[in-house]
Amino acid sequence: MVDDRAQGPVSAPVLPRRFGHRLPAATLVVSLLATTGCDPAPPKQPVPQPVAKVTYLTGFGLLGQEAYMFVARDKGYFRDVGLDVDIQPGAGTGENLKLLLAGKADVAAVDLTGALIAYGAGTRGFTVVTAIHQRSTSCIIALSGRGIAVPRDLEGRTIGYQPGGVNYTLFPVYARLAGLDAARVKWVTVPPPQLRAALGAGSVDAITELVVGKPGVEAAAGGRTAVLLPYSDYLTDLYGNVLAIPAGRRPDIVTRFRDAVLRGLLYAIEHPAEAGQIFAKYQPLYKPAVAEAETALMAAYVRSDRAGVPAGALEPQRVMRSIALLQAAGAVPAGITPEQVVSFDLTPGATPTAGR
Repeated sequence: MVDDRAQGPVSAPVLPRRFGHRLPAATLVVSLLATTGCDPAPPKQPVPQPVAKVTYLTGFGLLGQEAYMFVARDKGYFRDVGLDVDIQPGAGTGENLKLLLAGKADVAAVDLTGALIAYGAGTRGFTVVTAIHQRSTSCIIALSGRGIAVPRDLEGRTIGYQPGGVNYTLFPVYARLAGLDAARVKWVTVPPPQLRAALGAGSVDAITELVVGKPGVEAAAGGRTAVLLPYSDYLTDLYGNVLAIPAGRRPDIVTRFRDAVLRGLLYAIEHPAEAGQIFAKYQPLYKPAVAEAETALMAAYVRSDRAGVPAGALEPQRVMRSIALLQAAGAVPAGITPEQVVSFDLTPGATPTAGR
């Protein structure tokens, strides 16, 4: 958990320099010994800055798309800002928010749309500080040759999912806009580590996923081609994964963590092969080439389409449009404002407000 007692280093005292009068070296040594009455003491070392411990929940399991977090750890980006980060597998937006609010984690990756829906349903005590994805990566994935090519083909089919994930929560909105009868879809609970295997084995017809997970799904399916049905085809203006924290967390620790994560994220998408190797070092059962491919796909989602918008940014106007879209679809009630869910003063480029 985060140690809020962290403080800056204490510098060793500096002896004043005297100008205009120089003593011979021998005289100076004798003078110092006479003054102290003992041998000269060794120079004091700066007191090291206490390390703040942070528990982080990934968006969903430990998949190759999370390689950037392990890049930040492996490259020492967390250590550089005095953080010791424990990376734990998350279980989707709903469950991650529960763990965050229960004090089981300090930071969690959640889908912003799912966070807005949760807030509208009465979940309080969290705030969002950074965007990982500048647009939604939520999707349904099937395999070629199984008769699923467009959203309407999901009617009468079985979809594997993990309760608490935003794909399931948002599906009725997606279905309404895509012209799909959501009531004709059967849902089957599958633990996160088994979702891709269940699809490959034919236990389910499709699964909830992220578009950047396509290489991993195809690898688990023995190389068969994956068919993607992205939510962003119909739900425009939505952000993807964001970083959420308990409301009231110290801003200095939040911004240090945020900056180290973004540093790792940008390095990873610029060096996906290296990111894949680093991820596989921590997750030996995951193929480096798959993690590399997932990381490479993230590049298009990390950077904004608008010039001048930095990675990690969250724009109030876009968040408001997302809220309006969800309100029109009946997914959230009226009256929610962007500032109730997002701490814009803690987003990249903003100046944190004291006491936040």
